[in-house]
Amino acid sequence: MSVKLTRREEFALITLDRQEALNALSSQVLRELAQAFDEVAAGDARALIVTGAGTKAFCAGADIKELVGRTLAQQRRDAAYGQAVLAKLDDLPQLSIAAINGYAFGGGMELALACTFRIAATNAKLGLPEIKLGLIPGYGGTQRLPRVIGEARALDLIMRARSVDAQEALRIGLVHRVAENDVVAAAIEYARSFSGYGLPALKLARDAVKRALDVPLHEGLKLEADLNTLAFQTEDAAEGMRAFMAKRKPQFKDR
Repeated sequence: MSVKLTRREEFALITLDRQEALNALSSQVLRELAQAFDEVAAGDARALIVTGAGTKAFCAGADIKELVGRTLAQQRRDAAYGQAVLAKLDDLPQLSIAAINGYAFGGGMELALACTFRIAATNAKLGLPEIKLGLIPGYGGTQRLPRVIGEARALDLIMRARSVDAQEALRIGLVHRVAENDVVAAAIEYARSFSGYGLPALKLARDAVKRALDVPLHEGLKLEADLNTLAFQTEDAAEGMRAFMAKRKPQFKDR
């Protein structure tokens, strides 16, 4: 197995472990990722952390050897499958953090973009270099990157096949933090900043923010009111308000 699902305290940890191929996304790795995401969704982890084994690469992208000789139908099918796998990550009940150690190129950067948050080690390099191969990103990069850093910066990275280091990624909003030491430990620390809150409210808030970029303001406000009402009827909301009135810490139960 090239995808390892383990546990760190209350958090799930997925590690890509194909170090001989810089943790590249082969078709088998994508299938294993899909299974791992399903297991996380069905489990009780408070958040998910995704990383790559070793220090050289988070994930260097698609396995180029598999692309050579494909028919158009095969390429369309596999691009759609890769997008569907990353959609599982994007839609998890839990929030997710990409702990980016080393190269995150092509599909690797698209994997990181599908996470809720991104933390980079000081040696991280991120980019979508598909243009160099006469291709374009196919696992969501052209859609998620502009939503994260804006159209102008996304065009600059994609059209010039330009990579950025950890500090530039932080400056343009591509990553949320730079870790000076252990990037997985930094991701766990980051996850603790929200893991004590109720999962339903976290998911509803995330969904509302994501939809804000897809609809006009008046529709987004209606959606926010609907999701706010859904949150209000949860047991966690009742507990949160009771705890506030009693000046105590709430005990959320994810219901």
